[in-house]
Amino acid sequence: MNYDVIIIGAGPGGIFAAYELLQKKPGLKIAVFEAGHALSKRRCPIDGDRIKTCIGCKSCSIMSGFGGAGAFSDGKYNITNDFGGTLYEHIGKKPALDLMRYVDEINLKYGGEGTKLYTTAGSRFKTLCVQNDLHLLDASVRHLGTDINYIVLENLYAYLSERVEFFFDTPVRNIAITEGGYTVQCDGGTYFCKKCVVSVGRSGSKWMEQICAELDIPTRSNRVDIGVRVELPANVFAHLTDELYESKIVYRTEKYGDKVRTFCMNPRGAVVNENTNGIITVNGHSYEDPALQTENTNFALLVAKHFSEPFKDSNGYGESVARLSNMLGGGVIVQRFGDLIRGRRSTASRIEEAFITPTLQATPGDLSLVLPKRILDGIIEMIYALDKVAPGTANEDTLLYGVEVKFYNMEVEVNERLESRYPGLYIIGDGSGITHSLSHASASGVHVARDIAK
Repeated sequence: MNYDVIIIGAGPGGIFAAYELLQKKPGLKIAVFEAGHALSKRRCPIDGDRIKTCIGCKSCSIMSGFGGAGAFSDGKYNITNDFGGTLYEHIGKKPALDLMRYVDEINLKYGGEGTKLYTTAGSRFKTLCVQNDLHLLDASVRHLGTDINYIVLENLYAYLSERVEFFFDTPVRNIAITEGGYTVQCDGGTYFCKKCVVSVGRSGSKWMEQICAELDIPTRSNRVDIGVRVELPANVFAHLTDELYESKIVYRTEKYGDKVRTFCMNPRGAVVNENTNGIITVNGHSYEDPALQTENTNFALLVAKHFSEPFKDSNGYGESVARLSNMLGGGVIVQRFGDLIRGRRSTASRIEEAFITPTLQATPGDLSLVLPKRILDGIIEMIYALDKVAPGTANEDTLLYGVEVKFYNMEVEVNERLESRYPGLYIIGDGSGITHSLSHASASGVHVARDIAK
């Protein structure tokens, strides 16, 4: 029941923290507590035939379990400080990039060899975007694909499980400060550790807020990203995705001056449901194996919203928008772009007659009844702007799924070691509000492991 290090959360931050601790201090006694299932038991029941929509599993296999929410999210590791989090603000730009490259080497070692590293450096598309008032962000992108990412996780688990004690389906209820360390309380018992690493991801946002309040750890409000997932024929964006794979494009709207960005591009991929704290939202996957690929490409269009006085609950705002979609559509709503522009809802017959086959069975409806006008206006502007660099984006039959919401944890106050106000209590990954991506979360895990090992 006593450990040198307890890691809470088996997402990328927790995995790479455990991995690096074994490299630096193989004699440490380490335990990992995870609220979700082991990787082999992570199975979403939606099969498109018997079960077509989310049934609200007690533990969502898409969002929780070994590998975290990134286990089935296309395996894109963006090596950049331009997006994906603000880790560099705490540890420095070069150290952050070096850690991301180190994580990339480990992924290649454990099954990702042969996958392609894309880059926007020197791309002709940067000029094309600027000429049309769009801005392509710099990044190198390792695309593993959902299938290869799963293999990497399997291999990492095989290595870790022989040296680390895993507790799956074991949510942590509380963390208490004790003499010489910390106690971690679960339904099945209480465990003691000298060092504690908290890496609970986006799905642990409410739990993280509770822990910070109980331990009086300072936090500050973060943003929430709200938008839609766009699905269109793959050849519309092929000239971009074949060269760049992931193109992070930012546009500033004329009407409000808001920034709209592309996010999580999935060439020849599929649109999927996602369950966050009981709210059904939308996401996307794609695969490295050609046999698993589709004829469509999907990506998110997101508008970031920050709140200050008197309202600070950005996640609560995002949840209320998503719940409205769930109320009207029973889950995710899908609408043709042509119907949206005409001010009419999509119907099953209009979706069926479209020149594109949806990869997710969603409820035809009207997104203008769900999304705030300011956000919807920004998305429409962005679609017309993208049409200039990828003609066909603004076609009648382009599908919009809503809503897509990216919840960000309250940003927790930590030092350059990613340590809270309590020595030995580290808060990392997306649960800290500092990282928003696989690469940044993984890098944060390596960073704290090296600090503990010292």
